[in-house]
Amino acid sequence: MEREEVLGIFRECGALLEGHFLLTSGLHSDHYLQCALVCQYPSLCERLCKELARNLAGVKADAVVGPALGGIVLAYELARVIGARGLFMERDDTGRMTLRRGFHLDPGERIIVAEDVMTTGGSVGEIVAQVEAAGAEVVAVACLVDRGGMKRFSDRRCASLLAVEFPTYEPDACPLCRAGSRPIKPGSRKIPGT
Repeated sequence: MEREEVLGIFRECGALLEGHFLLTSGLHSDHYLQCALVCQYPSLCERLCKELARNLAGVKADAVVGPALGGIVLAYELARVIGARGLFMERDDTGRMTLRRGFHLDPGERIIVAEDVMTTGGSVGEIVAQVEAAGAEVVAVACLVDRGGMKRFSDRRCASLLAVEFPTYEPDACPLCRAGSRPIKPGSRKIPGT
C-alpha cells in the first residue's frame, strides 16, 4: 500500500483529526490519528494488518503483544493474520505495564510488539522490557502509524504503514496553548496531572 492510500483510509473513516490534542505521551499536537475509527471496520483492519504482515515478511512469531487500550485490536488482528496468539499488556495498580487476565509468555517465545500509533514509543518500550524480562524474544516492533517513535527501536526489525511528521509540543512550549486553546485528550490512558 502506498502512503496516500493509507492516509486516504484514515481520512475516509474520519480518523485524521485536526485541532489541539493532548497525546498519551503528554505532548500536545494539532493532529491526532484515531485508529479506533479505522479498526471499527474489521475488513479495513484486516487489510491493514495483512499489509503490515507483508512488511514483516520472514519474521516468525509465536505471539503479538500490544498495549491496552489502543493496541488490543491491532495485536489481535495482526496475530490472526500471521497465525499467532494475540495478547495485550495493561497497566497494573502501580502504573506498570504487565500481562494480566491469565496471559503469559514462555521463555524463548518469539514476540512481535504492535501499537496503533507510536509517538515516543514509551508504551512499546515498556512492553519490550517486560517481554525480555519473561525470557521471550522481541523479533519485531510494528505499528500502523509512526509519529517518530519507531526510531527508538532502530536496532530491531520494524514495520509501519504510515509515517507522519505532525509537530508535537511540550505543554509549556505549546503555541496552541499560548494562543488560548485548551487541548482535548481523545486517547484512553490517564496522563498524570490531567
